Amino acid sequence: MAHHFITYPHFNPVIFEFGPIGLRWYGLMYLIGFLFARWLAVSRAKRSNGVWTVDQVDNLLFNGFLGVFLGGRIGYVLFYQFEYFIHNPLYLFKVWDGGMSFHGGLIGVILAMWWTARRQNHGFWQTADFVAPLIPFGLGAGRIGNFINDELWGRVTDVPWAVLFPSGGYLPRHPSQLYEAFLEGVVLFCILNWFIKKPRPTGSVAGLFLFFYGIFRFFVEFFREPDPQLGLFFGHHVSMGQILSTPMIILGAFIIWYSYSHVGRVGLDPVYTKNKENQGEK
Repeated sequence: MAHHFITYPHFNPVIFEFGPIGLRWYGLMYLIGFLFARWLAVSRAKRSNGVWTVDQVDNLLFNGFLGVFLGGRIGYVLFYQFEYFIHNPLYLFKVWDGGMSFHGGLIGVILAMWWTARRQNHGFWQTADFVAPLIPFGLGAGRIGNFINDELWGRVTDVPWAVLFPSGGYLPRHPSQLYEAFLEGVVLFCILNWFIKKPRPTGSVAGLFLFFYGIFRFFVEFFREPDPQLGLFFGHHVSMGQILSTPMIILGAFIIWYSYSHVGRVGLDPVYTKNKENQGEK
């Protein structure tokens, strides 16, 4: 029985070029994600009754962006290209060659949040809870950028919705970028922004983000093509993405448990508490 697969639509990764300056779809996706995050953060700050200001939000997002960029690049080099980096240390700075790691970017964001929280006199977990619901939209947009860039595609399959990616040898592959865009972007965004509609123990929002992102990423890795320089580990069953996601699941579950079991000591996030009090809810 013949299979009819989806032919990759051949996007031009460059939207326009003007001399040495150009705009790529991948960069546009991240820009859209950042602008949406700022809009959502500013909206929440204006409803926080002084707990957050717009200037604090802008400073937090700027530092977070630096954390994503630096952490993502350093993480990719250390997690996925370590042997190459040992012999070619300057590869770390060749950002035009591509290569970013979400898990490295997450570490960078955590460090940026810790630094910013100290300077703004906010608690770390209060800051993490504020940031966590802002992230999924950008993750989803970034995965769509991966699809447009014809990169990070999935494993060979015969499912009817398999895509023939040019850089994947025109073999039918899982469009794993779109799986991630849906789970890490749409579903995770809905979960977190539904969760914060009621007052929650401080730290629980960040814990929920770590827990569900780890689960979604671990699941999609079964369909995503492993990095060729690494392959699979533990008897060719586990990918590097799954190894890095496992601590996120465990840590996220622990943070949620701790925040709820110590709610009297940890307290409720003042942003959500004040919002509900203003609406007459006790």
